[in-house]
Amino acid sequence: MTTAAEAMAARFRAAGFPAEDINVVGPLPNKKNLVVRLHGRGPGRPILFLAHLDVVEALRQDWSMDPFKLNEVDGFFYGRGTSDIKQGDTILVANFLRLKKEGFVPSRDLILALTADEEGGDSNGVQWLAANHRELIDAEYCINTDAGSFETKKGKRLLLGMQTSEKNYVDFRLEVKSNGGHSSRPVKDNAIYHLSQGLSRLEAYDFPVSLNETTRGYFERTAALEATTTAADFRTVTGSDPAKAAAAAKRLATSPYFNALLRTTCVATRLEGGHANNALPQTAAANVNCRMLPQDSLQNVQSTLKRVLADDRISITIVGDAVPAPASAINPAIVRTLADLSAKLYGGLPIVPVMDTGASDGKYLRIVGIPAYGVPGVFEDVDDTRAHGKDERIGVKDFYDGVDFYYEFIKALAGEK
Repeated sequence: MTTAAEAMAARFRAAGFPAEDINVVGPLPNKKNLVVRLHGRGPGRPILFLAHLDVVEALRQDWSMDPFKLNEVDGFFYGRGTSDIKQGDTILVANFLRLKKEGFVPSRDLILALTADEEGGDSNGVQWLAANHRELIDAEYCINTDAGSFETKKGKRLLLGMQTSEKNYVDFRLEVKSNGGHSSRPVKDNAIYHLSQGLSRLEAYDFPVSLNETTRGYFERTAALEATTTAADFRTVTGSDPAKAAAAAKRLATSPYFNALLRTTCVATRLEGGHANNALPQTAAANVNCRMLPQDSLQNVQSTLKRVLADDRISITIVGDAVPAPASAINPAIVRTLADLSAKLYGGLPIVPVMDTGASDGKYLRIVGIPAYGVPGVFEDVDDTRAHGKDERIGVKDFYDGVDFYYEFIKALAGEK
């Protein structure tokens, strides 16, 4: 990550950015972040543009080609990180360099931050910058390329999805202790049985449906893009009749994605138990991963788990960092800008607020009071998402269209010279 940060810093220096406006900083020698500032002419608070430098692991034997070499095949760019999120790094760097070359002076400062360890590392770049160098990234709001969705389906571009929130990630450890003993003399007090029975009750439970500003807007604005029956359920689930809304939600919940938009979810992801084949277990444990709606609370989820598991022998503890992030209020100025560009570039595709079911660095900015909005800029097929998977790719035309989109987007947000 530091190698990439330093390589791009050299390009910014060569383009005439002053040394004091180029910062390569981080907690470890190999985990540095790049922060670049393009000064504006006015006193308004800056706009922060964000992407991350790291990618998830990839093994050559799992791919059809070398995952760490950029390959162009049949109209696609292949390689680890092409869609998550080297495209965002590249688009932002190319446009900051282009704007500098053209002498563009924004109405206020623009900040570019390319960060380390977003993909599950232990030195998250945005979190570190917010705690140690807030002055470098402090902004009115952030535009994050690693969130949101510009959707294509069956070759047709459908919508521009602006992420305003994401579900909050939290792991719980469930644990049962028993006295154990010799397996030749089993007893009813078995830690594994206690735990498995509690997990069965959790498996049968659904958290209540809870819409927020973003998910309500998503269902309302995308109804026209869905098949007839799904469109009807989209409209009904946001309607005023509770019984009909509940029935629609039940039907929509058969889709894992729609279900994740409708409610907080908790699912068992790991199990461990016992210490020997011929001994009764003294400990049985499970990891339950929850994705909380932004309006839900950690206390509510933990108390719900306790109620649903219905066994005081099962202890419930939070694992790791679990600071929930609020949603960012929909910003009308950004929505108007996107609508104008959609009309200009894409024939007027709808602008849709989205809540990501996964996680992004926008969380850490929202926690410290900087609203974050996910705008990827590059269209991807909703039925062929390959981020983190085999043969990750993006369309060549989609990528270059994304470069052009962000050029227009940055200038529109920052104001013409």
